[in-house]
Amino acid sequence: MLKPVRLLRIIGLIEGISFLALLGIAMPLKYGFGLSAAVSVAGWIHGGLFLGLCFALLNVLLATQWPILRAATVFLAALLPFGPFLIDRRMRNWEVES
Repeated sequence: MLKPVRLLRIIGLIEGISFLALLGIAMPLKYGFGLSAAVSVAGWIHGGLFLGLCFALLNVLLATQWPILRAATVFLAALLPFGPFLIDRRMRNWEVES
């Protein structure tokens, strides 16, 4: 079984990749080639992963008593295209701390 912070890091990185795929692949396919299904599929996948990230973050909050500011930082990073990759280094340190 993965520790809560480790699971959050993994889901965060996968969610970050899905966000970049949505913005960098699916959106150009929709607006450049008229393939709106690309955004529908990528959007659903990304949305599911984002919800998974939110639940994993809640699990970390309950399991480790992280400060709310730290959890808010992780959440806000997930809203930015490269945010999960930028916050991962800090999360690695927080994983060791937990």
